[in-house]
Amino acid sequence: MSKTLVAYFSTGGDTKRAAESIARAAGADVYEIRPKVPYTEADLDWNDKNSRSSVEMRTLERPEIEGAVHNMQSYNTVFVGFPIWWYLAPTIINGFLASYDFAGKTVVPFATSGGSDLGKAAAVLKPLCADSTKWIDGKMVGELSDADIAAWVKSLGI
Repeated sequence: MSKTLVAYFSTGGDTKRAAESIARAAGADVYEIRPKVPYTEADLDWNDKNSRSSVEMRTLERPEIEGAVHNMQSYNTVFVGFPIWWYLAPTIINGFLASYDFAGKTVVPFATSGGSDLGKAAAVLKPLCADSTKWIDGKMVGELSDADIAAWVKSLGI
């Protein structure tokens, strides 16, 4: 029997909402990717070139992740969700993907944004799970209704 995980990182709640909608549609487990040191509002100020998020994106520093998916090997499909930062996934997502073996799994990225598209996110993320059996191109889901998200998940045939 196929088992699905929806892993996500969210700072403003939009990605969390989308992740929960995907999980309902897919009958999936949910895992929140959280930094060991939580982000403050000042950390997330993308207008400040010295804010934590700006520095991480510039240097590609990967923040430590709190906790872990202890049974990753049991999942066949992993949805990975994140907000778009500077046309990329936040570096915490890079760290999450680099932490696990995706051999034999289907990986499906999804993202939210206030106005950007997926940008270069897939080009950076796909090599981090190169052993995955199947990489499905990502989707922007922030503006989608629960019904639209459910239709998208169903259309994937996984």
